[in-house]
Amino acid sequence: MEPMKRRMGRPKKFQQNEKPTTILALDRALDVLDALSHANGMTLSELATHLDQSPATMHRVLATLHARGVVEMDPKTQAWHIGSAAFRMGSAFLRRSSIVERSRPIMRELMEATGETSNLGIERNGEIMFISQVETNESIRAFFPPGTLSPMHASGIGKALLSCYSDRHADQYFRTARLTGFTQKTITRPDALRDELAGIRDRGWSFDDEEKAEGMRCIAAPIRDIYGEAVAGISISGPTHRMPESTIEKIGALVADAAARVSRGLGSP
Repeated sequence: MEPMKRRMGRPKKFQQNEKPTTILALDRALDVLDALSHANGMTLSELATHLDQSPATMHRVLATLHARGVVEMDPKTQAWHIGSAAFRMGSAFLRRSSIVERSRPIMRELMEATGETSNLGIERNGEIMFISQVETNESIRAFFPPGTLSPMHASGIGKALLSCYSDRHADQYFRTARLTGFTQKTITRPDALRDELAGIRDRGWSFDDEEKAEGMRCIAAPIRDIYGEAVAGISISGPTHRMPESTIEKIGALVADAAARVSRGLGSP
């Protein structure tokens, strides 16, 4: 018996560079999910204003998503939030790769060795998306829920991955990137950032010295796959008073070693 041919699920006439026809109602639903994912709850009227839609339209979208468990409403505040079904769907993204699974025990060891929060992030559309975290037990700690985005130039993991870019890829990044300043220490000049990336390549780990948030530091290193390509980054982040200058070199070595161990688990040479 011949094996069944798998249908590709794409119209035969569809071309890779062709602009696909979109479904307006689906676009609106995804806009709602995107807005809720970046907010700590939004009311119907807030969503309507934010997305420039009528309350009636937003009500229909929310009712549809709510029926599938994709959004939930807090009856006390009347605010809408991402629902459990959306979390289950999003978790499928993490299952596409073994990076999270292989990194988790090493992240825990790194957290225990340093006493600070360990993070795992990947590059998505020119930003760093955090996909896993092992938190320290300290009351003051860095917190990056899965899905949190951060600019690459002001992130430990972001700079670690940028340092692995080819010259062509780096030039493309610098042509389009907005090097926004977040603190007085944010690197906003392209030439200064290029120098910073050269230093990261030499030592094998990056250092975010209060460049995204005052009072917080981060040390990161790239994780490489079976082809030797940087596909993720692992980091340690914490407040400056627990990560003084005297500890940076030691933590950097620990983070670089952790990244190398995860890389070997992925088959990196």
